[in-house]
Amino acid sequence: MKLATWLAAAIMSAALLGCGRGMEDTRTELVVQRFFGACEAQYGAVDDPAEAEGECGIMTALINRFERENPDIRVVENIVFWPGYDQLTAQLASNDAPDLVTMHGSVISDYQARGLLEPLLATDLAAIGAPPERLTEAARAAVTIDRRIWGLPIDTWAPLWHINMNLFREAGLVRDGQPVLPRSREELIAQAEQFKARTGKPYFVQSTANEYAAFTRNFYTSVMQQDGVLYPEPRRADFTTDEARRALALFREIHDRRLTTINQDYSAAVAGFINGQGGVFPVGTWMVGDFHGESQSRGRPLSGGYAVMPFPQLFPNRNVTFADGHVWVMPADSERSPEERQAAMRFLAFFARHQFDWARTGHLPVFRDVIDSREWRALPHRDALAPLAETAVPLPKGVRRQFPIETIVGQESAAAISGAKPIDQALADMERRVNEILSQL
Repeated sequence: MKLATWLAAAIMSAALLGCGRGMEDTRTELVVQRFFGACEAQYGAVDDPAEAEGECGIMTALINRFERENPDIRVVENIVFWPGYDQLTAQLASNDAPDLVTMHGSVISDYQARGLLEPLLATDLAAIGAPPERLTEAARAAVTIDRRIWGLPIDTWAPLWHINMNLFREAGLVRDGQPVLPRSREELIAQAEQFKARTGKPYFVQSTANEYAAFTRNFYTSVMQQDGVLYPEPRRADFTTDEARRALALFREIHDRRLTTINQDYSAAVAGFINGQGGVFPVGTWMVGDFHGESQSRGRPLSGGYAVMPFPQLFPNRNVTFADGHVWVMPADSERSPEERQAAMRFLAFFARHQFDWARTGHLPVFRDVIDSREWRALPHRDALAPLAETAVPLPKGVRRQFPIETIVGQESAAAISGAKPIDQALADMERRVNEILSQL
């Protein structure tokens, strides 16, 4: 009896072992590492990007869609805490590179200079439907170093002016249904004073507490509009210029005249704009969808009264806006198999085909033909944002360490604008601190 039981158990074990081998997953594995947050609870089962909203939702739906359309590929999705570069650096050091990673265009040079990224060849770009001639100038600049392409651009983002049209009407700053925006520093101050006098509220809603990126974007844009040169050489910053002084002096005056909200962090500023605490919120393309959705809700301060425009030209020299963008890059990995690389290229081709779906986030498309398409232009506010294809400009690609530099520039700008430091002292400290980083490369 015991022998029979043992034989039966052995036969069952062998059968199960055989089934296990037969069920082994033989699909090609593709490791995709991204930021934009986690929203599996809401969108984990959604594979139609038209049914998703926001960066996280649309990205999740797109990856789900790719898996459905490519059943021979198993996608391993790593969602990292924003922006994820510390984790990526550790993975590269331990030879555990993902196949594709979301990266800001401003960060590419930090990894490319150390041989940690794989370039996309002309044949690669043609195969995925993204030849350089399709790209906007800003998108091409974001991924081009030494005349080679180092990733597939996902989008271009830039600071915008999000506008409460209901308050603008109350302030008498609407003409022919469009917001009246300043065309000089003097007009900005005059219109902001008019807005405050008629509404009792500050012209600007700004995130100024523990939020340095906004200060940096405003500073860079204002200097660039004066044709100022921020980095005369890739490893040398020059901030002690008349253009830099004028940029900080303008925002210092706005602060001193109380034409802006004070001491709000990012979350408070977003809530403040939604709740009608001011007229203009200078923040990026990623908020277009959220604010437009708010304007469609009845009985809210933004109801039927939201507009968004590119950063206005406040200095006469040049119509330009500082910009950055998101990119898919391929970390260098000598152990990546041809099948794994082909899976990565199929993913990039898929994402290039779905550029319109991603552009619903509010970010600017990277392909000129998408920007010119009726489909994209039919989305809310896109006609107003289309000029960014020509005016959005990133920093020179040779400038490395742009993320830590952003914090320094923002900290010193904040000190000057709040009055904690004289403007000249803040600019001198900004230049010294940035050059200390650049000198260590």
